[in-house]
Amino acid sequence: MLLACNRCWSLRKNCCGIIINNINDVPRHDNYSLFLGRRKLLSSSISLSSDDDVVSSYPISISRRSVTSGTKNLLQVICKCSPTATRRMLLASFFLFLGYHPPSRYLSAQALGDPSVTIEQVTPPVLTSGALFPVEERIVQLFEKNTYSVVNIFDVTLRPQLNVTGMVEIPEGNGSGVVWDEQGHIVTNYHVIGNALSRNPSPGQVVARVNILASEGLQKNFEGKLVGADRAKDLAVLKVEASEDLLKPIKVGQSSSLRVGQQCLAIGNPFGFDHTLTVGVISGLNRDISSQTGVTIGGGIQTDAAINPGNSGGPLLDSKGNLIGINTAIFTRTGTSAGVGFAIPSSTVLKIALQLIQFSKVVRAGLNVDIAPDLIANQLNVRNGALILQVPGNSLAAKAGLVPTTRGFAGNIVLGDVIVGVDNKTVKNKAGLDKVLDDYNVGDRVLLIIQRGSEDLEVPIILEEKS
Repeated sequence: MLLACNRCWSLRKNCCGIIINNINDVPRHDNYSLFLGRRKLLSSSISLSSDDDVVSSYPISISRRSVTSGTKNLLQVICKCSPTATRRMLLASFFLFLGYHPPSRYLSAQALGDPSVTIEQVTPPVLTSGALFPVEERIVQLFEKNTYSVVNIFDVTLRPQLNVTGMVEIPEGNGSGVVWDEQGHIVTNYHVIGNALSRNPSPGQVVARVNILASEGLQKNFEGKLVGADRAKDLAVLKVEASEDLLKPIKVGQSSSLRVGQQCLAIGNPFGFDHTLTVGVISGLNRDISSQTGVTIGGGIQTDAAINPGNSGGPLLDSKGNLIGINTAIFTRTGTSAGVGFAIPSSTVLKIALQLIQFSKVVRAGLNVDIAPDLIANQLNVRNGALILQVPGNSLAAKAGLVPTTRGFAGNIVLGDVIVGVDNKTVKNKAGLDKVLDDYNVGDRVLLIIQRGSEDLEVPIILEEKS
């Protein structure tokens, strides 16, 4: 005869270490169950929840402890009713019980409900926002006033692409710009439309699409025709044929009077989100900006206002809403804002934009001499100043007596003049000379401080148009 023990679950005659030959040999404990038929076993397990003598009524939420105790009760019922039970019967009863009484995690949502609670009792009071603080109100008004002067620019040679997730990828050639005047001139960064400019378009050719925000909140699209571009300063001017009621020119402020710590605002279209405002402070002045066009721009404004891809070409405003710079670059290792952004100062923007509108190019004052790159100058042991390599014969520099670098009779290199200063401004290298000459115009007379061998000389010269 097979016996089942609740303690060791043995179905053999050897149970709990005792050899059992007949029913009378069963020890005096409740671990053994009598035989139970399959129908009776199943009906017992199903009707288990209604048997008050075996299992008490359960609440809606059943904990793991209650499930465990219920399982023990089921096994006790089986054992009381069955002198012999097969392993299959016992396991079937166990899983039927679990199916009829699921774990508490399936009933937790029902257990949390309380029909006695009304919506009014659990609804918190909603307070009115009230008036804004004066600082907030001023920023809101500045944004609402100047947002119509900011446009969204798309390079016509770049098209948005749908990726596998269905999201539109924003091309690198998308950016911002500012309305410059009522004639439809738009100022932006060179690199915003750099892909179109790499094809050498002529003035008047369409290189971009320009979206202008109308008073009703709609974006109106126009063709952006090239007026002029300056790669050295990362600036470009476009023109759109839009009505005067759409054109809200930006007000230009003075970047020369900026102070570190004063508040500033940046408006642009980062990642394709049009007319986004970020607020920060001026965190640095006279920075050298490494532009995306590969040139270094001097006199840059550093700000911690968040500037991201798409902000390029947008305005940096002071606390009065005046343009103090054109956002152009960020310092980052991730491609997004890291709290260090740069803008081209408005003094540079004003000078370059006016020349591009008037001449379609920038007319720069220069010496019209060939200056040695810094690498070559260092190889020739010139550590300070700008080394002159060549001087054209018919130039004003030749007439002023500037000496180029030559070779001696023995083939050795004879260094030419090294420019170490212009007026009272120090020149450390080639980039420093270009930066100093940016402050002058064609026809201005300057005094060059040069080193010729072991001599220090002063050479007056008239600046001419840089070729």
